[in-house]
Amino acid sequence: MGATGQFAGAADGAGLKAAIAPDLARIEQAMQTDLATLTGDMAALLNEVLHYGLFNGGKRIRPLLTVLCYRLCGGSEVKSTVDIYRLAMAFEYLHCATLFHDDVIDQALTRRGRPAVNVAYGETAAILAGDFLHARSMLLVGRGGGIQALEIFCGATTAMVDGEFLQLHNASRYNLAEEDYSAVIMGKTARLIGATCEIGALVAGADTAAQQTLRDYGLQLGCAFQIIDDLLDYLGDEARTGKSVGNDFREGKMTLPLIIAMTRAEEKDRERLLAMLASGDERKDGFVEACTLIARYDGFAVARHKAEAMIDEALAQLYGFDQAAVQQERAVLEALASYVLNRNK
Repeated sequence: MGATGQFAGAADGAGLKAAIAPDLARIEQAMQTDLATLTGDMAALLNEVLHYGLFNGGKRIRPLLTVLCYRLCGGSEVKSTVDIYRLAMAFEYLHCATLFHDDVIDQALTRRGRPAVNVAYGETAAILAGDFLHARSMLLVGRGGGIQALEIFCGATTAMVDGEFLQLHNASRYNLAEEDYSAVIMGKTARLIGATCEIGALVAGADTAAQQTLRDYGLQLGCAFQIIDDLLDYLGDEARTGKSVGNDFREGKMTLPLIIAMTRAEEKDRERLLAMLASGDERKDGFVEACTLIARYDGFAVARHKAEAMIDEALAQLYGFDQAAVQQERAVLEALASYVLNRNK
């Protein structure tokens, strides 16, 4: 596969896409096969909703990380009794379950460029399909990884819920503490991505130190991923992201660009932002003005700088994996970190 720069330096990401295409295809096939085995035991509408929500252009980063970390730690699909792709798809199931539920909570209209599940099939169907995927994901992790993997997985799941509640708390108080924002993104995003890496190492038979190192890689990657997501909510191209920009501000969420701007702003501009946050109509109509104020105080630039520092820390976790046999996996993990930082959707 060659040197890391072959992927990270490819402006169009072609090298990375080619490198991960076989694994993505096998993850996709594992999901299709799993649902096919369940078709006779589930309602036809549930089957339709699951296919609609699952096979709609998802990036599959979470299950891919499980596969890569498994191989980085010496795991082999040939010699092991673990079906790593079947285990890995559990993370995509859980991720999609949270998207189904989030879109109900946020009253989202679109997801990945087409009507969200709650719009296409109704809120009840979206909630129930999310519940099904959550339950199925726990079963797959328990069967494929054992009780220790299930404990890691469930710890990440409960952290996601706690992170969402903390985000509600922060929004209600216009909380400007960056440490509280960090706690939110650690819970709602990073813990699950860290778990994907840790469980991949665990089922490969890696020692505790390697498991924790890859968990730390995933945590830093996940925090950076969420910061970039928060930036895209302000600056993204709707044609690329597949969802409306401005949702976070309209919902009054205290994400990093806004927190940084409000912390650095002159009093009159801070008061203006607070006034907009306090009014539903102002949040709806004042998005462009808010973007101008955030940019004035370098909220976007500083947030991106913090994401870059997290990616540097994530990459540092991979330095110890220098065996010749795993350079391919390490190169792809490094390229994925670059992708997270530079993604536009």
